[in-house]
Amino acid sequence: MSQEVNITEFGNWIIEIKSKIHEAQRRVAFSINSQLIELYWDIGKSIAQKQEKANWGSSFIEKAAIELKHEFPQIKGFSRRNLYAMSQWYKLYSQKYQFVPQTVAQIPWSHNRVIISKTKDLDEAEFYILKTVENGWDRDTLELQIKKNLFGKIGKAAHNFKHTLPAHQSKLAEQTLKDPYNFDFLRLEDGALEKAIEDEITKHITKFLLELGKGFAFLGRQFKIEVSENDYFIDMLFYHVDLRCYVIIELKSGKFKPEYAGKLNFYLSAIDSQLRKTDDNPSIGILLCKSKDKIEVEYALRDINKPMGISEYRLTDAIPESFKTKLPSIEEIENELENKIKKSGGNMI
Repeated sequence: MSQEVNITEFGNWIIEIKSKIHEAQRRVAFSINSQLIELYWDIGKSIAQKQEKANWGSSFIEKAAIELKHEFPQIKGFSRRNLYAMSQWYKLYSQKYQFVPQTVAQIPWSHNRVIISKTKDLDEAEFYILKTVENGWDRDTLELQIKKNLFGKIGKAAHNFKHTLPAHQSKLAEQTLKDPYNFDFLRLEDGALEKAIEDEITKHITKFLLELGKGFAFLGRQFKIEVSENDYFIDMLFYHVDLRCYVIIELKSGKFKPEYAGKLNFYLSAIDSQLRKTDDNPSIGILLCKSKDKIEVEYALRDINKPMGISEYRLTDAIPESFKTKLPSIEEIENELENKIKKSGGNMI
């Protein structure tokens, strides 16, 4: 006589089985990707060597693509463009590595293609590989971070972490900061006030967290603290799971003023006293301003005993450098307008 299946027990058991299957699929996918990357490394190395020593010119890559596609019609990775990319990819990393770097083998070839096509040098390429592995970025997110020049922003903010945090904590905190932050997703003009910025950030908190980077957990806006029967309100409070500390973010719609650092120092003292647990690290403050003067910031942070960083933010995208050269100058516009007036006999309105 068969017994009736316990629904709860069966549900837990099948979840466990599914989890094991998903994990096995991930291991197989990772293994296949690693083997594919190693194959591409060997092919790229061979092509690069032939380019350098055999004097075959560049046409042999196209002939190789035809031969390989004929021999392996079911495999799509042997186009002329992809073979050339393998060569460039190998040349980039072989400057430093004899074999495929472990981190490179952990990301798909499509991600590798994006990185070698859109980065300037090996340092920048390695930065985006590590960030992709750490954050599990898909291809679109990777392209967006490169477009926003994350590499150029990380660690560029003014801060006092080296003097206020242990060495390992200081380095991680420094890598968490950007300068400037890009808030173009808020769709606000440069003259927007702090409240309007806070309102829009709250509406777009997911995008804001993406711009902040990995590890930030949002705890609240206008977070209330009480000190000696007086109420104070912190613009935004977060907890960083990797840094294991509270993070205060204060927004200022204008230029940095030294007194902002003093107030942020006060808030950090209050949070450390009221919220920080024994296993939490010292709280960190991030002051975001529309603009700042380097010397003023240096002086303001010099004797502050709480860890804080000061960065700028952008509400609208600047014109890309590559596009600026295509824009006409004022003189060219005036000359063009004058020529049109002459041709029209002075009858333009």
